[in-house]
Amino acid sequence: MRNSDQVVSHCLELGASSAHYVAGTMEDMTFAEQFVAKAGKLLGGLDMLILNHITHASMTPFSDDIHLVRRSMEVNFLSYVVLSVAALPMLKQSNGSIVVVSSQAGKMANPLVAPYSASKFALDGFFSSIRKEYSVTKVNVSITLCILGLIDTDTAMTAVAGILNVQPSPKEECALEIIKGAALRQEEVYYDSSILTSLLLGNPGRKILEFLSLRHYNMERFTNN
Repeated sequence: MRNSDQVVSHCLELGASSAHYVAGTMEDMTFAEQFVAKAGKLLGGLDMLILNHITHASMTPFSDDIHLVRRSMEVNFLSYVVLSVAALPMLKQSNGSIVVVSSQAGKMANPLVAPYSASKFALDGFFSSIRKEYSVTKVNVSITLCILGLIDTDTAMTAVAGILNVQPSPKEECALEIIKGAALRQEEVYYDSSILTSLLLGNPGRKILEFLSLRHYNMERFTNN
C-alpha cells in the first residue's frame, strides 16, 4: 500500500500537472469541511468532486454492532453530504460535477454487508433527491451516481476472499468509466462484469414514478424558496 507521498509521486509520473494530499479522517466532519476549503485554495476552485471513500468493514452477519452502523453511515454517507455542501459554491461557479461512487449493494439486498449497504442506499436516496432539486431550481451542477460491482482492488479482493465467488472487473477500466460518466454528466453509471446489471438494476418503473410525482408539487413555491 502506498503512503500519501508515494501516491502524489505516482500521479505525477502518470502525467498529472499537479497533485496534492491533505491528511485526515472522514470520521471527522470538521476535517471533511476544511478539506474542501483547502482543496479549493490549492487548485484555485473545483470543477469536479469525486466521492469514493469508505470505512473498513468485514463481510460478516450483522448481530449487534451499532458502532459499525454509525461509523459506516458517518464515513460512507454523512461525510459525502458534508463534502458536497462545502464544495457546492465552487461547483456552481464552474458548472461542475459531483460524482458519487456507490455499489450494487446500494441498489439491491446482499447478505453480510448490512451496515455498508445501508450507507450506499442512503447515498442513492439523498443524491438522487438533490439531483431533482437542482434540476427544478436550475442549479447547473451534475450529480453522477456510480453503481459498481466487484472491482479487483486489493481491499475488495481481501474482503471477499473465500466468501464471494464472483468475477471481478478491472479497476483501471472502472476508473475510466467513472470519469467518462462524469464528463458526460450522466445521472447513473453502471459498471460490472455482467451486461445485465444495468438492465436489471436501472429500474425504469422508479424513473417513471419519479417523473410523474413531480406533477403533485407546487413548483412555483418550490423554486422560490
